[in-house]
Amino acid sequence: MLKKPDRNELRERRHLRVRKKVFGTPARPRLCVFRSLKHIYAQIIDDESQKTLVAAGTLDPELRSQLKSGGNIEAAKKVGQLIAQRALQHGIKQVVFDRGGYLYHGRVKALAEAARAGGLEF
Repeated sequence: MLKKPDRNELRERRHLRVRKKVFGTPARPRLCVFRSLKHIYAQIIDDESQKTLVAAGTLDPELRSQLKSGGNIEAAKKVGQLIAQRALQHGIKQVVFDRGGYLYHGRVKALAEAARAGGLEF
């Protein structure tokens, strides 16, 4: 009998499907989002050199003291603002958004909109 895939397996399949189309270059790196139950993380990645250029998350010392919980929309907005600020400091203005197989809704949407408001273009 076949086992029904769980939520994470389905998300990973969606992520691989998205990753076929979304590729980060040095001129326009990839903004990748990972979400867990307690935290949310964002990275800006150059896929050609396979390097993480900028990263931010709810476990950052800057944000950890400000946040009551890392798993809500408020925290996602703060991470979006922080990743945009750090990207602009590194001279990155344009990115490609990789939602990581998650629906563009809730925390993922809040992070993306905060990053856009912070000055990133995608």
